[in-house]
Amino acid sequence: MTEEVWMGTWRPHRPRGPIMALYSSPGPKYLIPPTTGFVKHTPTKLRAPAYSFRGAPMLLAENCSPGPRYNVNPKILRTGKDLGPAYSILGRYHSKTMLTPGPGDYFPEKSTKYVFDSAPSHSISARTKTFRVDSTPGPAAYMLPMVMGPNTVGKVSQPSFSIKGRSKLGSFSDDLHKTPGPAAYHQTDVQVTKFKAPQYTMAARVEPPGDKTLKPGPGTHSPEKVTLTKPCAPAVTFGIKHSDYMIPLVVDVE
Repeated sequence: MTEEVWMGTWRPHRPRGPIMALYSSPGPKYLIPPTTGFVKHTPTKLRAPAYSFRGAPMLLAENCSPGPRYNVNPKILRTGKDLGPAYSILGRYHSKTMLTPGPGDYFPEKSTKYVFDSAPSHSISARTKTFRVDSTPGPAAYMLPMVMGPNTVGKVSQPSFSIKGRSKLGSFSDDLHKTPGPAAYHQTDVQVTKFKAPQYTMAARVEPPGDKTLKPGPGTHSPEKVTLTKPCAPAVTFGIKHSDYMIPLVVDVE
């Protein structure tokens, strides 16, 4: 082993505080704006004009025109229609008919008072429509003032007295104490302060549970119509009337 030689009193030890030499620098980590180009150029330097290169244009379709599909009228030129004189057949023109008065509509005999001088004449006509809506009061709408009593107008009235009814305040029937009378109290039920007597109630009749459906009666059944146990239902027939003196016919069957 080699002997380590140390100068002075310094010996290797742990540092008391942080030392910058123990930490590595971030290096070119900070982004400085570039001085070339157009995008994100540094504002401290002059920026030269920049030009961009565009890609190749997109190829168009082989046939993008509509072709000779337009039907242009050959008679229409740049200056208008190139047509000769043409005639058309039009219907009969309808003129507006106006009703004019005829000779029988005039009355020249009534124009005498308008042409020549005539004396004034008066006519009796019906009552006008404005008479019904006239709001002018008639003679019966006015009332003459009273000349008797205290409400006279333009006259001196004598002193008048009026008879007033009996006042309820301070009369003999006025209740000064405002106390309730005997009829204001209600009789207390005895069963409130004493033992209550037994009470019974009458209930309705109790019906026993059972079937409440409607059952058929004797007249509902028809036994004569039953053909389950017999060949047919019983029937009554009418035979021939026999005489008591006639010998019955007996046929021997061997």
